[in-house]
Amino acid sequence: MEITKLNQMFEALLARPQKKRLVAAWAIDSHTIMAVHQAVEMGLVDAILVGDEAIIKKVCAERKLDCSKLRIVHSKGDTEAAALAVELINNGEGDFLMKGLLSTDRYMRAILNKEKGLMDPGSILSHVTVAEPLNYHKLLIFGDVAIIPLPDLNQKIAITNYLIRTAHFLGIDTPKVGIAAASEQTLPKIPSCADGAILAKMAQRGQIKGAMVEGPLGFDLIIDKESAEIKGVHSEVCGDADCILFPNIEAGNTFYKTIIKLLKSELCAIVMGARVPCVLTSRGDSEQSKLYSIALAAMLA
Repeated sequence: MEITKLNQMFEALLARPQKKRLVAAWAIDSHTIMAVHQAVEMGLVDAILVGDEAIIKKVCAERKLDCSKLRIVHSKGDTEAAALAVELINNGEGDFLMKGLLSTDRYMRAILNKEKGLMDPGSILSHVTVAEPLNYHKLLIFGDVAIIPLPDLNQKIAITNYLIRTAHFLGIDTPKVGIAAASEQTLPKIPSCADGAILAKMAQRGQIKGAMVEGPLGFDLIIDKESAEIKGVHSEVCGDADCILFPNIEAGNTFYKTIIKLLKSELCAIVMGARVPCVLTSRGDSEQSKLYSIALAAMLA
């Protein structure tokens, strides 16, 4: 089943025989608690909330939520909560992690902890977003917008593979990946253009598998076939991309916030590369985006 709308992930999860277990770190804010509670009520996951128990119960009471459906593990602060949540994952009590009302750096520090974190040697963490843009004809999977500021070629290979893997989990057999750059020309002095050409050739030679990869491409060519035809670029990826690899965090993060704030699109986001998927949405993201992110992580767990 190919998932073409974010809410179709719910149906896919309900068809599975066993629910995955979510562990939310410093889950004391109403958006996180309500999203987790809704996911539990819908039968998508089981859940553990790690945070100040009194605050969690207060939020549940204010929102008229049945907190007995949630397991609460008390912690005094956000750093302690992140460490406890990771420990629960490592102890086999959870299948994926979620960020609550703590900063991204503290959340990531717990994941990256060399002794008690969730990383295997040599692994590369990357942020993957799946969006449902209002004026595009399919879902868009893109990265990195939050973790790697200026990815080198090896990191771009890893990010591309994470995008492809996510697309496969969403039922897209051969996703089309556009490598975004300043120009569609192969210009050696512009790293995004040179790397785009290398990544495309790697895919042609079978070094990147399971997708059709084209690059370098200007953003207009990735999402608009007419622009590609006008510029004389002929590729099945142009105007029909499933995935976009951004050259740096400024480009990716600006796109992420533009489609949320200006275009009012729904999306979900996770971190890949750790031993389990890790939900990483902005603290300002909507309850619905958090719910979709829970569903995406549960699908990949």
